[in-house]
Amino acid sequence: MNKLRMLFVLLGCLSMPAFAVDILKELSVADGFKISLFADDVDNARQLAVSKKGIVYAGSRKAGKVYALIDHNSDGVADKKIVIAKDLNMPSGLAMKNGDLYVAEVERIIRFKDIDKHLKKPTYEVVYDQFPTDRHHGWKFIRFSPTGELIVPVGVPCNVCAENEKYGRIFSLNIDTKEIQTIAKGVRNSVGFDYHPGTQAFWFSDNGRDMMGDDLPPCEINRVSEEGDHFGFPYVHAGSILDPEFGIGKNITDYKAPALALGAHVAPLGVHFYKSKQFPVNYQQQLFVAEHGSWNRSKKSGYKVAVATIEQGRVIKYTPFMTGFMKNEETLGRPVAFAELADGSLLISDDYANVIYRVSYKKN
Repeated sequence: MNKLRMLFVLLGCLSMPAFAVDILKELSVADGFKISLFADDVDNARQLAVSKKGIVYAGSRKAGKVYALIDHNSDGVADKKIVIAKDLNMPSGLAMKNGDLYVAEVERIIRFKDIDKHLKKPTYEVVYDQFPTDRHHGWKFIRFSPTGELIVPVGVPCNVCAENEKYGRIFSLNIDTKEIQTIAKGVRNSVGFDYHPGTQAFWFSDNGRDMMGDDLPPCEINRVSEEGDHFGFPYVHAGSILDPEFGIGKNITDYKAPALALGAHVAPLGVHFYKSKQFPVNYQQQLFVAEHGSWNRSKKSGYKVAVATIEQGRVIKYTPFMTGFMKNEETLGRPVAFAELADGSLLISDDYANVIYRVSYKKN
């Protein structure tokens, strides 16, 4: 938070909600880093996208809005917020390409052309509208692949149900020809993925099923080896657990095991390979994971940002990076997704506290 905002807080003239100030006091981050607020009062902030001009766009799920957040003086704090769209159907996913902003609703992809130049009167066009209309796990995370296709996951419309080729997959959409291909199958509900900046390997998160107890099954971080890999749902969970209903008669070895099995119900959402140079070398090209946190566990779990250290395509370590989103079983915040600013700092959205954090490294 900049000095002016801190002065307002000390004087009791809050320029941000008191809740946002309070959560900063509770959060801890790895040694050498600092946390500040890039933006507050961003209702239900979900996926982030940054334009070449540095404007940060944020989607939402329940709020139905898309925001533009502008930091005019480049001090690491957004000083202007514009709602560029509202009353959309869970516009959670955002991606930028050639100056255009793509937004994923439940059943369609829309595009705001040259959005930075049209913030006063933004308009959009429908790019694709053939995804299922189910709202259960229907919200999306999107990103463009290194070869230019838009990657779109479609979650299953249930806790656990029979396999259906329309659901439980991650698709590749050619936005010009509208051709759809399948990247991964057997995926219950992925709300985060990224390509390794060196190898271009595709990594994604997946949320495990519910109602199998506090500790089963693990949530997953997965790596696609071959296009069309099947990761087990609904037959096998986390590469080792047969589903009590759909796993009967199935062979565990027929399905791809996760690269990393996480705790049950931790709800990994955004995953992001850090691509800049501001952070120390041991964080560069490593995978940041937002554990959104459990909702149906007797003792809460998740509620943190962690880093998966990867060597030669394998996870060798999984380390907490940012904690404090929960205190004495009380939820204070829930991390969702990541984006990098031009200076190498890392933005993290929080759809519970309605803020966007900025994490930077304090160089000696």
